Amino acid sequence: MLHLPDSFRRAVTGRAPDAPGDPDGDTWLGRLPRLVDDHLDRWDLTVDGDPWHGENALVLPVRRGREQAALKLTWPHPEARHEHLALRLWDWDGAVRLLAAAPASYALLLERLDGDRDLTALPFLDACEVVGGLFTRLDRPATPQLDTLQGRAVRWREQLAEPTPLVPRRFTEQALAALPDLLADAPAPRLVHEDLHDLNVLAPLDPARGDWLAIDPKPVAGEWAYAVAPVVWNRPDELARAHNLRAHVQLRAAVVGEAAGLDPDRVRAWTFVRLVLNAVQTAGGSERAEEFRSRMIALAKAFAD
Repeated sequence: MLHLPDSFRRAVTGRAPDAPGDPDGDTWLGRLPRLVDDHLDRWDLTVDGDPWHGENALVLPVRRGREQAALKLTWPHPEARHEHLALRLWDWDGAVRLLAAAPASYALLLERLDGDRDLTALPFLDACEVVGGLFTRLDRPATPQLDTLQGRAVRWREQLAEPTPLVPRRFTEQALAALPDLLADAPAPRLVHEDLHDLNVLAPLDPARGDWLAIDPKPVAGEWAYAVAPVVWNRPDELARAHNLRAHVQLRAAVVGEAAGLDPDRVRAWTFVRLVLNAVQTAGGSERAEEFRSRMIALAKAFAD
């Protein structure tokens, strides 16, 4: 019988559907035991340990015969819709290997990685270099199924133009002014992992697979300069300890960008825009939401003109 970690149940309970036709969090949690059983049967799997989880997905260590693997079931939301497509396009190179997929159920069978060893095991600058190196390994032409930054910008402009007392007006105005130039001067769209950061890079169990592999792709058609921001806003404990926050986070972005061969001006501009959008899009007045919004505003200040 499936035992859901309490922390995962709390993370998903009460969520509204993320898109028309998708289940809310409570409905999906009610379906999850059956989904697990269905896919264990479908792929002839045996559970082989305790589950792991992130904010949106439950991961079960499994075996198929002697082969170690991981069964991932994700709460349906638009960012995860094309995860299987990105993993197929990367074809093991720099990313976790996809063994099988049931896209309609948001279920993936993946190679098993070392879930206890992510990039937080490294000093932050070393981790930034690893992430930048993965940018170059994962770089592929975009495919037509993916959301585009150009398409998303329509909604972003509306959000940034809507007055809010929770985010400094000068930040929303600067981000709104930066978008047209960023989009007009953008290179040909690439397949980009827009959420590649320390916790989404794990060590493989097989040394032949290299030192580090990307997981949990959030694919978008855009440019890699757009993808640096998550490295800036993650590892919040180190952000809190930084003597000079501006220098600390600008160094993070610069190291990732240099390792990936990116234009530093575009890295800074996209990072600022994403930080401001995060602050504007943060919903609710919970303590957690307020902490996240405050962190985004403080980080945006470090990249503001």
